[in-house]
Amino acid sequence: MKTPLTGLICLGFVFAGLAAPVAEPANPHANTQVRAILSYFHSLAGRKDERVLSGQFTDFGNGAKLKLIEDIHTQTGHWPALIGVDYADFGKGGLTFAAPNRTAIEYWRQGGLVTVSAHLYNPANPKGGGLRDKGVNLADLLAPDGDTHTRWMRELDQLAGGLQELKDAGVVVLWRPFHEMNGGWFWWGAQPPDTFIKVWRQMFDYFSETKHLDNLIWVYGPNHGDKTASYYAGDHYVDLVGLDAYTDFVDRQHIKGFDAVAALGKPVGFSEFGPHGPQNPPGDFDYRRFLAGVEQDFSPVVFFMSWNWKWSLGMNPHAKEMLDDPRIVNREDLPANLFKP
Repeated sequence: MKTPLTGLICLGFVFAGLAAPVAEPANPHANTQVRAILSYFHSLAGRKDERVLSGQFTDFGNGAKLKLIEDIHTQTGHWPALIGVDYADFGKGGLTFAAPNRTAIEYWRQGGLVTVSAHLYNPANPKGGGLRDKGVNLADLLAPDGDTHTRWMRELDQLAGGLQELKDAGVVVLWRPFHEMNGGWFWWGAQPPDTFIKVWRQMFDYFSETKHLDNLIWVYGPNHGDKTASYYAGDHYVDLVGLDAYTDFVDRQHIKGFDAVAALGKPVGFSEFGPHGPQNPPGDFDYRRFLAGVEQDFSPVVFFMSWNWKWSLGMNPHAKEMLDDPRIVNREDLPANLFKP
C-alpha cells in the first residue's frame, strides 16, 4: 500500500515540502472544506506521483449503491478516491435523491470524495422526462412569465433540496451539471453557447446566493470532440474541468478537444471514461492502457471517473495493476484532513 499523504490540510498546507497553491473557488462563499479540496486538486498537477485520482460511477437514482465499489476493492485491494452518483429517476421521468445521497454520505464518511450529476428532465415538457427531446429553446428556461420557467425553477428547487441534504451531512460535492453539453443527445445539448452560459450562470447564482449551497465544487464536463470550451461559463462559475470520452484508444487521434479544455486553466480530468464506446462494451479493456495514454498524451489530467457496468474498473482486466501504480491516488491515499470541517 502506498504511504498516505500527511500534513496539515488548510489554505496554507504543504505537500512534499512545497506550499500548495491557494485556489479561490468560483463561489466566494464556499466553505473551508471546499477550499481545501480545491487547493488539493490544484496541487496535484505539479506532482510526479500520487497525482491522478481514481474514480468510479456507481449508478443512477435508486440503483446507486456501493456494491460495485466493494467489488473493486475485493478485486484490487483499493478503494477509488472518487465515486459518482446521479439524481435521475428514469422510471418516473424525474429526480430522486434518497439512494444517491445515502451512498454519497456513506462514502464520504469512509474518507472518499463524491461527484453528483443529474440527467435532468426537460422543463419544456409538461409530461416530465424528455431527456432526449429535440428543439428545446433554452431561453424559455429564463423567461420569467412562462410555464417552462416555472417548471425549471421547480426542478432547481428539487436539485437544491438533494444537495442541501448532502450539505447538512457535511459532504462536499463535485457538482457536474449539464454534462456533455456540446453534444446533441440531451435536451440541453448543442444549444447556442451564449444562451447555455446564461442558464449555467442562473443555476450557479441561484444555488450559491439564494440556496446558500456553499458545499459545491462546480465541474464543467463536455464530451470530447468539437467545441469543448465553447460552453464554458467563465472562471467565476467553474472550479474543475473535465472531458467525457468512451474509447479504447486513449490518445489524441481518438480523443479530441482536450487542449481547449486544459487551456481554461482549471484542474482537468476525464469526468467520464468508458472503454470501447458509448454502447455495449465487451468488458475486455486492459486498464493499464488508460494510464499509459494519460501519461503519453494527457499529462495534465489529475482525476478520472470510469463509468459503471462493463465500462467499470470492476468489470475489465488489469484494474488492479493500474490502481497499484504510484501515480494513482486511491481513497486510502487521500489526506484525512480534507474531510474535517
